[in-house]
Amino acid sequence: MSHIPYTICRSGTYYYNRRVPKHAVKAYGSFIRQALSRCPIEAEAYAKRLSNVLEGSWSRTTEIVQPVDIPSVLVSFKPRSFVLSEIAKEYLTLRDIDQKPPTVALSGFISLAGDRDVSEYSREDAKLFVRHLEMRGNKTATIRRRINSLSAILNYAYAELDLDKRNPFSRLIIKAEGQDSHKRGTFTTEQLKQGYDKALASGSQVKLLMPLLGETGCRLAEIVGLRLDDIDLENDLIHIRPNSARRLKTRNSQRTLPLVGYAKLAMEEALKHADSQYLFPRYIKNGVCKADHASAALGKWLKKDFNGLTAHCLRHTFRDRLRAVECPIDLIDQVGGWKSVSSIGSSYGQGYDLSKIQQKFEAVRLPTSGN
Repeated sequence: MSHIPYTICRSGTYYYNRRVPKHAVKAYGSFIRQALSRCPIEAEAYAKRLSNVLEGSWSRTTEIVQPVDIPSVLVSFKPRSFVLSEIAKEYLTLRDIDQKPPTVALSGFISLAGDRDVSEYSREDAKLFVRHLEMRGNKTATIRRRINSLSAILNYAYAELDLDKRNPFSRLIIKAEGQDSHKRGTFTTEQLKQGYDKALASGSQVKLLMPLLGETGCRLAEIVGLRLDDIDLENDLIHIRPNSARRLKTRNSQRTLPLVGYAKLAMEEALKHADSQYLFPRYIKNGVCKADHASAALGKWLKKDFNGLTAHCLRHTFRDRLRAVECPIDLIDQVGGWKSVSSIGSSYGQGYDLSKIQQKFEAVRLPTSGN
């Protein structure tokens, strides 16, 4: 006898097997037997659904029972998937977030623990994943991000599937967490000017990313994934907004920024290499923005010429430059597309208008060569 209520298993197939109450025998016969599935998880879901429908049908003992069409009930009902990859796909479809971090975490975890029923994963599976990441040399901050991504997916799964189970990724301790972190370096003003001038003279579209990033504070994917209709050279503006090739990291990331000084010059040069749709068509493959490819190419040059500094260091440098001209912290957060944590009220209203942002960009503007 199966552990699933009202079912039996014969030759690997689960059957719904239930005696009918006396008052409903005329409608259904004395016994109901219906093939469900060979999968125990699916069979349990089908059995639960069928039981609910039947009990609703024969709940009123004083009235004539109207029989339900059992085969139609089963055909129209599709049980929820309990498999991790399917649940994760559903979760990511619903959440408006950067999909790369959870996708990377999910791929790594499934390669170690398998793509199984979400109820089957244990604390040991989670610890195995952590040990695997440690052995691969991942920083503890990276390991924590991967754990948080998987924990969020499993929390969603347990809530949606009504599973009473402790999340195996909750309260995981990472050995020496935070002790391997180091403060990201920043560029000096001289390094910025040297790099910008070299980029403009190089004829390399990839190197033009340095002034575009360094003078806007944008994330790499935000610039690499720009469409031509995101660029307004008549008013010297760029509109950072999602498109079919790339999402934005957060809801706060959508913004409009001025093109000032070196950023404007670099944009004019970059447009010479654009196609009819995208600013950097070489990094749009099959309709998807491959910002990691651009990051590798730009990073190779920056690390060689600027003592290991990276593209992301440009973003940190720009934040420091705004801070140096006493730019309000919530305006800095707005410019960079960061979620402001400076105060509760910072998220109220429409934020700073473009003229205020323009003033601060002019305040940190680097004089271009010849000016």
